[in-house]
Amino acid sequence: MHVPVVVLGGGPGGYAAAFLAADLGMEVTLVERDPRLGGTCLLRGCIPSKALLHVGRVLAEAREMEEWGIAFEKPAIDLSALRARKDKVIASLTGGLAQLAKRRNVTIVHGTARFTNSTTLEVAAAEAGGASHTITFDHCILASGSRPARIPAFDIGSSRVMDSTSALELADIPESLLVVGGGYIGLEMGTVYAELGSRVSVVELTDTLLPGADRDLVKPLQKRLEGLFARIHLRTKVVKLEDRGTAVAVHFDGPDGQTTQEFSRVLVAVGRRPNSDGLGLENTQVVVNAKGFVEVDGQQRTADPHILAIGDVCGEPMLAHRASHQGKVAVEVLHGEPALFAPRAIPAVVFTDPEIAWAGLTEHEAEASGRPVEVSKYPWAASGRAHALGRTDGLTKILVDAETDTVLGVGIVGSGAGELIAEGVLAIEMGCSARDLMEAIHPHPTLGETVAFSAENYFGLATEIYRPRAETAAT
Repeated sequence: MHVPVVVLGGGPGGYAAAFLAADLGMEVTLVERDPRLGGTCLLRGCIPSKALLHVGRVLAEAREMEEWGIAFEKPAIDLSALRARKDKVIASLTGGLAQLAKRRNVTIVHGTARFTNSTTLEVAAAEAGGASHTITFDHCILASGSRPARIPAFDIGSSRVMDSTSALELADIPESLLVVGGGYIGLEMGTVYAELGSRVSVVELTDTLLPGADRDLVKPLQKRLEGLFARIHLRTKVVKLEDRGTAVAVHFDGPDGQTTQEFSRVLVAVGRRPNSDGLGLENTQVVVNAKGFVEVDGQQRTADPHILAIGDVCGEPMLAHRASHQGKVAVEVLHGEPALFAPRAIPAVVFTDPEIAWAGLTEHEAEASGRPVEVSKYPWAASGRAHALGRTDGLTKILVDAETDTVLGVGIVGSGAGELIAEGVLAIEMGCSARDLMEAIHPHPTLGETVAFSAENYFGLATEIYRPRAETAAT
């Protein structure tokens, strides 16, 4: 079969691209090896993890209500029902995607694809006895995504050693769990298991959790996790894993020297790697760099004139919303429009408790580049809404160009930070000044006010923060 446009990969970037192509009148085929659309994000990543994090947050809130004089009995957890509810969320969304594809007349081909040349895909049947396909195309949008990174030394053939995919399956609630990696995936999954009742420890090779985030945003989260988790090991390396039948023995090398401890399960969460291997890209002109990422330009074009690439397979940050946006850019380019992927801000959210979110320039990036910026912080201890919620551990900050007052970056830590960061993204994309944020009337009492208040604080005019004025020198 021949199609003008084929999309390889049915994740957030892939189906967004396929659906837009169909909406613009293109004939499009989407190839996905999984029997369902949605990709890693929907099937074994963003959506199921956030569903479980919601459960964890409810358990935490029930516990925290004791401060208000309301006590609940210890919750009884039906793990089978919990898994079923999680799977129902996934099934509902994947079913919706299938219906949307059908209504748009997007042809879906399920199977494992491989390029035989720059204009041909061979698609092996997904199931034994199924039909294989040869698809020729004018253009392909590669959206093959990524997968959990593996450390060969940790592949000891034990079901007790999990990656993020198997951790989301919730085989059980282990008595103890070690999370290897202090990044967002490890901390999110560690939070889930800790709230469900596991004794969770985290080991991180660097000297801080979430190495890519600003330290003032991480600090409230780390303080909370120190109470939720059994132990946080920083500047510590896992040297070896051993399955001892009833537990995994973990050998550490850290500030305390070499030690060994047993855990019921181990979750290895040390990042993700692009799915660029095994696709036959060597049979095309596509360039893959040393890290395995497909090289693209601002229009998502690869070095092969017939192939574009989007999402995790073409670089950092590996975020679903980045992939979706790139997918739409790629389609608009094929449609002949002057589209370009050049965002001023790509928001990042860590869905822990508290959440951490940032967009645009970070303090870490500003310091590394030597760019002079002014930073204005607004502590949630001054927010009436935060006090009402019992969540005064938050912080909102803005990074501002001192010469023009233009907002360059926004960072938030606190309850619902992932929802609040959208205003920051819009402000940065629109080139807003700190005065624009300050003068936009925000509803009271809300946590969203803290964005405006951080701008007020930039000018030294925050109502709830007192700054004594310097006395005028006598003349």
